[in-house]
Formats: sequence, C-alpha cells, structure tokens
Amino acid sequence: MTIDLKDLAARLDETIEAGSATQVAWLSKLASFDSTRGNEGPCQDWLANEFAGRGWSVDKFAIDEVDIVGKPGASMIVDVDYSKAVQVVASLPTEGEGRSLILQGHIDVVPPGAPELWDQPPFEPKLEGSMLKGRGTNDMKVGVTSMVFALDALKELGLEPAAPVFVETVSEEECTGNGALATLERGYRADACFIPESMEHKLVRAELGSVWFRVRILGKPGHVLAFDPSANAITAAYDYVQDLLKLTAEINEEAKSHEWFGHIDSPVKFSLGKIRGGDWLGSVPSWCEIECRLSVLPGHPLPMVRDRVIERVAATAKRLETPHDPVVTWIGFQADGHVFEPGTDAEATLAKVHKQVMGSELEHISMTATSDTRQYDLYYDIPTLCYGGKGSGSHSPAEQTDIESMKDVTRIIALFIAEWCGLKPIAS
Repeated sequence: MTIDLKDLAARLDETIEAGSATQVAWLSKLASFDSTRGNEGPCQDWLANEFAGRGWSVDKFAIDEVDIVGKPGASMIVDVDYSKAVQVVASLPTEGEGRSLILQGHIDVVPPGAPELWDQPPFEPKLEGSMLKGRGTNDMKVGVTSMVFALDALKELGLEPAAPVFVETVSEEECTGNGALATLERGYRADACFIPESMEHKLVRAELGSVWFRVRILGKPGHVLAFDPSANAITAAYDYVQDLLKLTAEINEEAKSHEWFGHIDSPVKFSLGKIRGGDWLGSVPSWCEIECRLSVLPGHPLPMVRDRVIERVAATAKRLETPHDPVVTWIGFQADGHVFEPGTDAEATLAKVHKQVMGSELEHISMTATSDTRQYDLYYDIPTLCYGGKGSGSHSPAEQTDIESMKDVTRIIALFIAEWCGLKPIAS
C-alpha cells in the first residue's frame, strides 16, 4: 500500500486529538496500579485484557517460565519470586512486505518513598493543565500508552501494520532488565525495536550501564560501655562509602576522554541506596550492609568494573584493620554501557517521521542511566531506538508527564509503523 506521509499525518492528527480524553484516562488507569517490584501482576493482567480486547494474540508469562540464567544480558537474581514477575507480549501477526517491529515499554516503577513528600497519593494520578502527575506517569507508562494508542489510531483509520508487530510490557527494567531478556529468550525477535522512554523528543545515542552490589561489614560487638566505637560496623560503613566515592571520581577522570560521555561533567554516578545494620541500641553493632549502584561506561567490561569495586573494598578493609573481611555480593543490574551506532535504517525512519511531526531535525543524547535497549541492540543484534516525549521528576515525588508531548509521540510511533512495517486496509 502506497503511503502519503503528509496525508496520513493529517488524518492521524484528527484521530489522536479526537481520542485525547480517552488516551489520558487510559494512562491514568495504567498509572493507578502500584506496579513496584513484586506487585506487577494486577497491572499486567489489566493490560493483557486490554490487548485481548483489541483482538491481539496475548502471551502472558512469568520470568521463571523462561531459562535466562547465563544468557547474554542476564543480571543477578536475588531474593525475588520470579513466578510473580509477569511479562506480556501481544502479537499482531499480519503478513506483508514490511519489516517486523517490537514496541516495548516497562510497567514496573520504583517505590514512591516517603508518602509525606507527595502532594497527592502516588498511585492516584492527578491532571494539572497539560501535566499528569503520579508515580510511573513519566517513567514510563506514558510511553506504553503512546505505543498502544498509535496502533489504535491506525485502526480507527481502517489500517493495520503490513508486518508483524509485538507489543511488549515488561517488568524488571528498573533493577535487572531480566523481563526484556525473558521476552527475547521466549522467541520474540523483530527487524527493529522501539522503546518510547521519556527523552524530551531526542534519540539515545549512548547509555551507561550499571552494577548493583551489597557490602556486608562486620564489627566487634559488645556492650557500648566496654568497646571502642571504632569497632562499630555502621560507622565503619561510611569509610567504605567515601572510598567508593573516590573510585567514582577516578573513573570520571577517565570519562573525560570518552567519545560519547567526555562532554558531560562527572557522568558516572555512585549511589548509596540502602543501609541497614545493628540489632540492639545498647550494643556495638556487629554488622552493617550497604547496597550501592555504580555506573558503567561503554567500553569498560563488567568484570573489570566488578574487580575495581572488590579491590577498593579490600583496600578500605586493610586500612581499617578490620578483624573480618567484608563480603561483596552482586545483587541486581550487571548491565554493560552501550553505544547505538548511527546509520541504521530504523534511525533514518525515525528521523524522517520526527521531522514530519516536530518540524525539526532529530537530535541525539548520551544518557547517564540504563535502559532495556541494550538487551535488544547489544546482545541480540536488533536495531533499537530509545526515543520518547517530555516530562520531569522521574523517581521523585514530583514525577509528571506532558500530555501534549504524549500525543506527539503517539503520532510519531504511528507514522514510524507506517514507514517501517507498511500498512494495509483492515480486512472486513
């Protein structure tokens, strides 16, 4: 079917605008689910029903139904029941001369944190002007909404993709990437993948990876009146943190000459995300655990990064003359940094439709965070685009997404499907 991109864009504008209220309501419903880690099931059940109601073939499965251990891109699994980690893949298995496509978005969200910091309950989305506020609205349930409603808009015009399209909603993006890996190992592959993370209408050219780890520190327990406070495992933890921050500073010095991150001041980040320890206020704490995250530059192999962490922790223990060696455990993300090489047909197609909708040339960015894109592009050789709309406050109580931008991304995805997959009239 010959596509007049300008004519299709005009028709899509009318359709998407007419369905705007329905799209906002759908996003609000999606964002009302508390889909934090371990709680994704009800959200995925709702999505599976929504997809089935559209006539799509739905495959709903848990990560533990797929053998991902030792596979490329697998991260560590610690204290998580993967029988509850549900993934959904909806298939539109049409045939034609077009190229197949994966549209993927994650529905897992980070915990909301202290409730008193929120202006409204985090899972009760609130529309203020053109901004929808709430946990997960921007990261990235708005992207999921855009890709679903792009297909809805085409259907409203009597059109469908002329090649297979897989709509994937995954979990574990915020902590391992194992959800995306499970879809790949279950057999879902395509000629390209499009992940509409909120990126201010820019394309990710490079991204950092990350490693998550736990350090268990042992002290010299006893009564607080009888023991030297230097034996306190909790206060000793701060020495380890300071030395890990020094390691981060050293890596950021190396980053100054990096092709894709040298222009960013201190792109590599260290985070002390959790600390716990001790058992009794009247005793010197015998133990403390810190859980940390460290960014990984493209070109820095994961074994090398892990070795540097272990060496730094061991050096701190030697300096403190600890009676027991600390133990480092890898507990989540083990994700490579990655560069999306320019020049793919998928990128050229996105640049074309971005300009059609936004009226400007497509810009690219180096992202100082980690996404699921590496699973497809780096480990499974599927050209992958990470591109989405505007919003702010992700991972914070100020999280919000721009509804007008959501509609633009919906237009762009629909036009991308038209150009990449081709279109054909829906059979009556």
